[in-house]
Amino acid sequence: MGESPRFSVHLALGGVADVLLWKNWCQSVVLLVCSTAVWLLFERAGYNLLSFFSNVLFLLVVILFFWAKSASLLNRPLPPLPNFEVSEETVVKAADEMRVCLNYALSLAHDIAIGGNLRLFSQLAVGLWVISYIGSFFNFLTLVYINVLLSLSLPVLYDKYQNPIDDKLHVAYNIARIQYRKINEKISSYIPLPSNKEKKTQ
Repeated sequence: MGESPRFSVHLALGGVADVLLWKNWCQSVVLLVCSTAVWLLFERAGYNLLSFFSNVLFLLVVILFFWAKSASLLNRPLPPLPNFEVSEETVVKAADEMRVCLNYALSLAHDIAIGGNLRLFSQLAVGLWVISYIGSFFNFLTLVYINVLLSLSLPVLYDKYQNPIDDKLHVAYNIARIQYRKINEKISSYIPLPSNKEKKTQ
């Protein structure tokens, strides 16, 4: 019996694949170093986020101002700044992506509130509880930093050891599905659902 075809991690990750899979070492190292520096600066050194951004912007404006003044006096080229303009295409694309996400969230809310989808409600409740439980151990910045570290390590490990990981995940999925079915049956026994006759009379 032949092995199943390998899942392409590179295609699934899209444009950031080279960075997350360490194909582009320079960008991956820059992302790791910058995220670590930001985390250490704000979490360990206790630096204030608003003060940091205001000081950085002030320093940048001062450098550019004196660079432009000295360039005009010494007949040197001006600072190579790009054209600061957001294109209409970028705004439309971002709005389309946001619209898709909002419509999906609204459809889920409709299925739960109006449709009475018990399975979807229980999945959402468990997911939100897990997020709340994890969030109680970390603040937002630490959670973002952990996600960066996981993004730079898990895709590489999965791409290298895909077959054994898939086997373990398949076993774990079957166990979780059995447990979820048992929990769902217990919840359904506590919350009686209307019978077909009651639905017809309503």
